[in-house]
Amino acid sequence: MNQIHLPDNLIRMRHKRNITQEQLADFLGVTKASVSKWENHQSMPDILLLPKLAAFFDVSIDQLMGYEPQLSKEQIQKIYQDLSEEFVSNSFTETMKKSQELVKKYYSCYPFLLQICVLWINHFMLPEDMEEQQKILNQTEQLCEHIIQICNAVNICNDAIALKALVGLQMGKAQEAVEALEELTDPMRISGQNDLLLIQAYQMIGDNQKANDYTQITMYTHLMALVGASIQYLAVNMANEDSCQETIRRMETILHTYEIDSLHPNISAQFYYQSALVNAFHGKQTNALAYLREYAKMVTILFEMKELKLHGDHYFDRLDQWIEQLTLGGDPPRSQKMLSEHYQETLNHPLFVSFQDNQEFQELKNSLSQEHGRNQK
Repeated sequence: MNQIHLPDNLIRMRHKRNITQEQLADFLGVTKASVSKWENHQSMPDILLLPKLAAFFDVSIDQLMGYEPQLSKEQIQKIYQDLSEEFVSNSFTETMKKSQELVKKYYSCYPFLLQICVLWINHFMLPEDMEEQQKILNQTEQLCEHIIQICNAVNICNDAIALKALVGLQMGKAQEAVEALEELTDPMRISGQNDLLLIQAYQMIGDNQKANDYTQITMYTHLMALVGASIQYLAVNMANEDSCQETIRRMETILHTYEIDSLHPNISAQFYYQSALVNAFHGKQTNALAYLREYAKMVTILFEMKELKLHGDHYFDRLDQWIEQLTLGGDPPRSQKMLSEHYQETLNHPLFVSFQDNQEFQELKNSLSQEHGRNQK
């Protein structure tokens, strides 16, 4: 919604600078009464005075007027989907330029800017020129910093901090990422229990429906976080075979119990792929191929879905409504075409070099190539 807040902004900025109405009037060459009328919603300054007012307070005219172009969740979702498709089907340079123009147009719509950061992070690797990739990462970092410094919404700022850390990792700034994330993700902070406290609060006021909804959401998000953490654990501890095999055993039980293969085939695919890497690292080709079969099966399931979207199931039957409320709904951050290209490349990992003469491995590669071919049409 577009609104003008000039009167309130004048009062706020004048008080912040400890400027009286008379001092402001003297600078502008108007009467104190004129400034008073502006602040009391009785009149508006002449349009020719706006640049002078903005210069006095060192802000843009849009900031002075309080004009904040805001996009709805549906509009943000549509723009993201369109740009994501255009990045892989049209000119990358032109699409990037289009996204940059949209940033300028909606520079104060922070939910939109946050999703543009997500968009750039998920597509910066498309140009072959490494300097161009670095330039996009720099722009993403700067946009994240703009959100962090200006936006008043804590959740959006926290997401921007996390995205900036992710960009930092891509740029080799690991120490900066550690410093930014340590406090944000400190497990000892009371805020880490907010979801459980909210569920209890809903119960106490008798709103059992919301208590049930948030319980499901919390279980689902923590479950996916557990699977994601196990994937990282396997990567970090790859040399420790016993620990990795025990992690795989336990996580397979969880995947089976909660039917994650059908609930979230993408995260299951990541788990099976990492399990294959672990076994390949330790020279267990038979086990590695077994997990690659599961991996290929998940990829096939993904691309056989009518819509590549997050969803609930018969147990998590309250998720779909929550998923629809997310900024991107249940849509993936990358287009289906780009995802298929990623999956096709995964079997070129150096740990699978010794598998190249294996017939089953070649069949798995061919099946992923066929999926990729279908998604290019």
